[in-house]
This record gives sequence, structure tokens and C-alpha cells, in this order.
Amino acid sequence: MTEPQQSPLGLGATVDPDVDLRGEPARREWSSHRWVLPVVAVGGMLGATARYLLATAHPAPAGGIPWGTFTINVTGCLLIGVLMVFVVEVGGTHPLLRPFLGVGVLGGYTTFSTYTVETLGLLRHGATVAAITYLLLTAVAALVAVALGASATRGTLALVHRRRRSTDREEHR
Repeated sequence: MTEPQQSPLGLGATVDPDVDLRGEPARREWSSHRWVLPVVAVGGMLGATARYLLATAHPAPAGGIPWGTFTINVTGCLLIGVLMVFVVEVGGTHPLLRPFLGVGVLGGYTTFSTYTVETLGLLRHGATVAAITYLLLTAVAALVAVALGASATRGTLALVHRRRRSTDREEHR
């Protein structure tokens, strides 16, 4: 077994002996990824704060469907659909955009763990119909919201592109 070695980055910490950070490719990779975790953390704080504010403004009624959490998850999924079109299909976005908005802000904003806990709470309190309705409605609405967000974004971008082309043609006449 190889002994741990001193960090070549001068951080004083030991590193796994199977990882060699002395080469140029490893240093480049470290420098290109060092902002991902802080960006995700800041985005997560913003998203979780927004979720908290919305959830406290619209508390769940006793034995009823928690519409605040439902709205949070569905709107978050809609925005994820919008974001994915820009990141995956349009491209050219900053490399930290997806970690910040997708993982951080929207990951902190949406709360499918709370959705699960609320569903179980409804079942424990005997609100079986509300629990099943909430369970199914959230899952279907979330999937529809992602598709709708992506589709609406594609349609809007296509319309903007067509208008630009027609404006460009008119200017060249």
C-alpha cells in the first residue's frame, strides 16, 4: 500500500495516493471545477429561501392537499424544462449556469422529499383520498410542467428566430 502524499497544490492536506494532481491536465480540471460547489451552495440557499417563504405564506390545511408544496414543485419543474432547453439545445451558456440554476436554485426550491413526507402525513391522519390525489397529481403535473416549460421555450425561441430573420430580410431590401 502506498502512503498518502502531501498535496501538490500546496494546501497542506494529504491526498489519495492513487490520485496524481501533479500533471497539467489534472491541474486544469481542478481549476475549471473549483467554483461548482460554491455556486451550487449559493444557488441552493436562494432556492431554499424562496421555497421557505412560499411554503410559510401558504401553509397546508389540516387533512387537505398541501397546495404550497404542490405549486413549488410544479413551478420548479416548469423552470427546469426552460433551463434544460437553454443548456442542452441552445448551448453557449456559461458552464456554471446549470450548476447554479439547475442544481442549486431549482434543486433547493423544489422539494420532493417534503412532498413524500406530506403524503405520508395525510395517510397517517386518515386522509387517504387527499393523499392519493396529492401523490398522483403532483407526479403528473410535475412531468407535464417540465414538458410544457421545454416546449414553450422552444416555441418562443423559434418565434424570436423567425422574427429576427424577417427583420434582417427587410433591412437588406
